[in-house]
Amino acid sequence: MPTKLTLYNGALSIIGERKLADLTENREPRYKLDDIWDNDLVRRVLQMGQWNFAKRTVELGSSPSVTPSFGYQYAFDKPADFVRTIMVAHDQYFNIPITRYSDEGAWIFCDQETIYFAYVSDDTQWGSDFTLWPPNFTEMVEHYLAYKVAPRITGMDFNERELERKWKTWLAEAKATDAMESPAKFPPKGGWARSRQGFRGGSRDRGNRGQLIG
Repeated sequence: MPTKLTLYNGALSIIGERKLADLTENREPRYKLDDIWDNDLVRRVLQMGQWNFAKRTVELGSSPSVTPSFGYQYAFDKPADFVRTIMVAHDQYFNIPITRYSDEGAWIFCDQETIYFAYVSDDTQWGSDFTLWPPNFTEMVEHYLAYKVAPRITGMDFNERELERKWKTWLAEAKATDAMESPAKFPPKGGWARSRQGFRGGSRDRGNRGQLIG
């Protein structure tokens, strides 16, 4: 399982620096890594993808404190642990996505009074739980830390473009692996098919449709 110390040491190993014995060691690299970490490092790396291990789904009712003055009828408060939107849907199985909505600041605006919301979470039981981090996501974070910290360390001789290339390579691999762990997706049904089955018939559809997508 990764820890803050192992992530720091992974980054230092990548740039050829001596590892830290602990997180209180009085060395310049530790202070520089602390600066990067304290600048919302976990939220920033979670924002880089729609990670399955950090995915959280909730049912949201419209906010009683916000009444849109025009456009969409309802406003929904984003959860406190929100990092990025994955999907907004009519149904709890996310078979019928909502495509007409606006993602603005702390709110989602929509014409449905109740929505189902899938998002990347930085809660300690989701994205901030290091035990859930896949190995190649951890490797990506170490390379990102290395890329960010190398220019800040006095006298460090490094190839910035090479560090950036390696970080982006690990980011692409982590996204590809994460995508393979997602269930198969199917094209949403048209209005005629939904009306034949009933608007919420998607909850009875177990995915035995013709074409896969995604």
